[in-house]
Amino acid sequence: MVAWLIAGLAAIIVSQRLSELLLAHRNRLWALKQGAREYGVGHYPSFFLLHAAWLAGWMAEGGFNNCLAFSWPLWLSLFLLAQVIRYWCIISLGHYWNTRILVIPGSQPVQHGPYRFLRHPNYLAVALELVAAPMIFDAVYTAAIATTVNAALLLLVRIPAEERALAGE
Repeated sequence: MVAWLIAGLAAIIVSQRLSELLLAHRNRLWALKQGAREYGVGHYPSFFLLHAAWLAGWMAEGGFNNCLAFSWPLWLSLFLLAQVIRYWCIISLGHYWNTRILVIPGSQPVQHGPYRFLRHPNYLAVALELVAAPMIFDAVYTAAIATTVNAALLLLVRIPAEERALAGE
């Protein structure tokens, strides 16, 4: 039964990511037509590698554990909260939402939706998801490693690149 739950959650996440990449591609084409400039191209593949390793990691570790964590309702709730935040970000940004850093000259940063409260709310959603999904299946090692690598990439690479792009540097 646990294997089916792992496969089901993985299928949901893969479906989400593929549809989000399609949306990001359409939004990127729109932004480029508006004169957008792309930033941070060099680090972009690192996030693909992180998310692929994370998915494979918690599926393998969770399969090895072959159990739901005692606190799985908490972790599932956090995972679902991450989805709410993620889609609130996507809806709030509209055509501006992307997995890449694209800045349209003269445009102002979005200040509504979750962006009223946080500068980078989508990264909160990702951080919650990276810890919560593995922990549903007691995949502690995957959760810890993915969270650490994600934090390092975000704090040292991605957020500074975004901030420089928004500042027009």
